[in-house]
Amino acid sequence: MLKQYPFALKTPFRPGALPGDPTSVSGLWFIFSREKVLVQMIDRDSLAVSARSPESLGLPAAFTRYLGRHGTIDCFVAELAEPADGCEAPPGMQFRSLRSLFGATDEDIFSLAGRALQIIHWHREHHFCGRCGTAMVDRSAELARECPNCSLISHPRLSPAVIMAVVREDKILLAHSPRFPEDMYSTLAGFVEPGETLEEAVGREVWEETGIDVDNIRYVASQPWPFPHSLMIGFSARYAGGEIRIDDKEIDAAGWFGVHELPLLPSKVSIARLLIDNFITTQTGKKA
Repeated sequence: MLKQYPFALKTPFRPGALPGDPTSVSGLWFIFSREKVLVQMIDRDSLAVSARSPESLGLPAAFTRYLGRHGTIDCFVAELAEPADGCEAPPGMQFRSLRSLFGATDEDIFSLAGRALQIIHWHREHHFCGRCGTAMVDRSAELARECPNCSLISHPRLSPAVIMAVVREDKILLAHSPRFPEDMYSTLAGFVEPGETLEEAVGREVWEETGIDVDNIRYVASQPWPFPHSLMIGFSARYAGGEIRIDDKEIDAAGWFGVHELPLLPSKVSIARLLIDNFITTQTGKKA
């Protein structure tokens, strides 16, 4: 059987509020300087996030928030107040991109770091009320900001997007985006529009980008994607007609690929790779 839910946390996570001063509590601290998280090198191939608060490390924090409890461990997020020349990591530590954590730390820690980065983005981009322009304040009982003037409440933003493996007999539809490495192809994807079902979004995105019609649309899995605040909802779909016609606004090449002629593929960090690997498994009977 193919994997259906590989991106969920293995250990339960419970969001909530933490009474008292969070800067005095040890746990997992996801400390960000711009888009990079502070980590400690365990060995050449292993990383760990900080177990100490920014203040205890001598780093000034502009924003600190309790995330919740991962099993029995309290988790926090912090964004540093940066000097003009940037923040310097404490001895034995360094700031690393979120993507570099994949494979170098536990999968749950990678996922929680992504959650933390999305909260950083939300907090950074919601300083003022979108209704009246008043400075927002944090709510203590939930992860939200509230306008003290008009009472508008802002929760972290989430943008749903569909991503799909379209199969035609023994071949899969893959496309190249101008932002990809030169030889890398991936599955099609796009954001859901207001008023659409997820299945309608799948059909529209495939047709808009390639001129292909699809049917037999089936849910596969979902993945939080913190670049910057998406939820990727994965589907499989069957070719139903049409010839490839490129919409060069989003992609610059597309084609049908068999198992033995696949191009350079996305990293296994992504749900795109899961969809492609599922196709390979279906065709060969072997785990990709």
